[in-house]
Amino acid sequence: MARLTKKQKEAQAKIEKNKLYSLEEASALVKEITNVKFDASIDIAVRLGVDPRKANQMVRGVVTLPHGTGKDVKVLALVTPDKEAEAKEAGADFVGLDDYLDKIKGGWTDVDVIITMPSVMGKLGPLGRVLGPRGLMPNPKTGTVTMEVGKAVSDVKAGKIDFKVDKTGIVHAAIGKASFSADKIAGNAKELIDTLVKLKPSAAKGVYMKSIYLSSTMSPSVQLDPKAV
Repeated sequence: MARLTKKQKEAQAKIEKNKLYSLEEASALVKEITNVKFDASIDIAVRLGVDPRKANQMVRGVVTLPHGTGKDVKVLALVTPDKEAEAKEAGADFVGLDDYLDKIKGGWTDVDVIITMPSVMGKLGPLGRVLGPRGLMPNPKTGTVTMEVGKAVSDVKAGKIDFKVDKTGIVHAAIGKASFSADKIAGNAKELIDTLVKLKPSAAKGVYMKSIYLSSTMSPSVQLDPKAV
């Protein structure tokens, strides 16, 4: 096992063993134990009492974080010419269609989100092998396949994220930056948690919100009290 650095030991020492923190306490503590020279991401991991192998227990959705993600999200709008102006006005970084499809075929994926229209999805199908593994394939369920292209671009730029429970039953999401105030971190975390509660599958039995952890890039994780949240 790798040895802890001095800073890592100091951070660990500030976390009380076996204590379950409130959301407000955890948000402040994560800021305190973040000791990197860059603006670290704040991440949340929520273990749910679901079996993702069963279709009726899949948890997936979107949430608009009230304080944004703190990240400059690069958006590609794959749209027909009549929608290009709408996408550009909403703030899309790249707008076009066939030229960008050719670039993607060549291996270009230097974007965070792709937004497109239902009529264009047929052209994206063959690119599934490139876009799928990178989480870039547009999906109507996450609002990235829509005729309201401008609204979709604006929402993503404002802090809209999509999430999906993984095969181990955990939802991972980046909910801000270490430069955020503790109140903003807590507000974003609560918005995601509230959304997860609303999406509880009727087929899920027993404890739904099993555990919640907050952490930042390279910091130890802080465990929250699910009941308090």
